[in-house]
Amino acid sequence: MKIFVDTANLDEIKELAEMGIIDGVTTNPSLMAKVGVVGEENVKEHYKKICEIVNGDVSAEVISTDYEGILKEARELAKIHKNIVVKVPMIPDGIKAIKTLSAEGIRTNCTLVFSANQALLAAKAGATYVSPFIGRLDDRAQEGVVLIEEIKQIFDNYCFSTQILAASIRSPLHMKQVAMIGSDVATAPYKVIKQMFEHPLTDLGLEKFLSDYKKAQSA
Repeated sequence: MKIFVDTANLDEIKELAEMGIIDGVTTNPSLMAKVGVVGEENVKEHYKKICEIVNGDVSAEVISTDYEGILKEARELAKIHKNIVVKVPMIPDGIKAIKTLSAEGIRTNCTLVFSANQALLAAKAGATYVSPFIGRLDDRAQEGVVLIEEIKQIFDNYCFSTQILAASIRSPLHMKQVAMIGSDVATAPYKVIKQMFEHPLTDLGLEKFLSDYKKAQSA
């Protein structure tokens, strides 16, 4: 399973990239604003910086909701770097735009997916990725990981090339669950990816190893 980090923070991206554990990045206007990046040209330049750090797909989101507006933004974003994948919302005009962009060779990530039917439509239109938001479904007392299972079964049934990108990941448990189901990708905040390293027995074991080493050295 590929792991993407969901952030616009260059330091976080660089740290994880240097470890060799991330395969790409997802971000959005909210995450850009969180690190103080505002204005169209500044945002484009920031995307370029991200692409120079990570040798993998970087999702860049459009903010338009009409067909022509989505196409215009998407084409501009795609020019930034070969690794850019354009995030397009799961709405009728978004699906129409995905079809057009796919025909032009521009890769897309259909975002804000909350049902298997929506994922099916995105795949039919030629989306490179679909992003089911499992954490937000959990917030609504629905099991988000079940949606990943449903989409995977449909995609496997009909050999769709569209990849499942599990999004709105809230915990290391989510990461384990979507990996076990067979999601192609999971995108998670920096904090969650760092939490994946943690286990109390690892800390205790390391502490004991170091303690025993010190005893041996002083003997």
